[in-house]
Amino acid sequence: MTTSYISKLARAWQQNNSLLCVGLDPDLAKLPVEFQSAQDGIFEFCRAIIDATAPFACSFKPQIAYFAALRAEPQLEAICAYLRDNYPHLPIILDAKRGDIGATAEQYAREAFERYGADAVTVNPYMGFDSIAPYLEWQDKGCIVLCRTSNPGGSDLQFLSVDGKPLYQHVADLVANKWNRHGQCSLVVGATVPQEIASVRQIVGDMPLLVPGIGAQGGDIAATVAAGKTAAGGMMINSSRAILFAKAQAGEDFAAAAQRVAQQTRDDINLYR
Repeated sequence: MTTSYISKLARAWQQNNSLLCVGLDPDLAKLPVEFQSAQDGIFEFCRAIIDATAPFACSFKPQIAYFAALRAEPQLEAICAYLRDNYPHLPIILDAKRGDIGATAEQYAREAFERYGADAVTVNPYMGFDSIAPYLEWQDKGCIVLCRTSNPGGSDLQFLSVDGKPLYQHVADLVANKWNRHGQCSLVVGATVPQEIASVRQIVGDMPLLVPGIGAQGGDIAATVAAGKTAAGGMMINSSRAILFAKAQAGEDFAAAAQRVAQQTRDDINLYR
């Protein structure tokens, strides 16, 4: 029996006592030197990070651009297979931010769910429901819709007033009350403005939120958790660079440093749950 994205995530929140999503953004220039020229260096680096941080994570989020730019999609396939084989209880979130429609969107869905075997994929709603519908045909898979992003330029469009409310709140309402046909949707809401997380939470109820913006982007953990937590968990709070490229202390290698920071981040989040 296939386990749905939502039920897998709920179990991961409980089993690992964690709301931490570990982002896999393997910037080649920042990898330890032994991985930079190795044939499968990206895979080996990510595998070490996964093994070190999995006990403290509720999900992993590979960012496809870091692999595609280096023609390393086969290594991404291997990473996703490694996660499914060794950590099947942890959802794989393919961070692709796809935003096309029709037959093209159908192919992007196949890429995410067949080629990579992801449990969920990030998508852009700018073209409306047509850009979301092909992903919803995969009823056990997750569709994580960009809502309120943490980048400064996000306000250019997301804060436009529509009928007296900012556009991002309309997106939240659409996803929660019209598009979430099989209960498989989530939203991306950045951690840099916690009151906006709270406003989205009020609109969408217990819907899971993928929350980037802590760690290297400086989001406040206490305020983020207070704004978005639910009784079950409610959030995948993502940290990528701060964990992947953690500064090693005496006697640590890169994986041990990543493990220490992942555990500390998980524990910091749990202080406010």
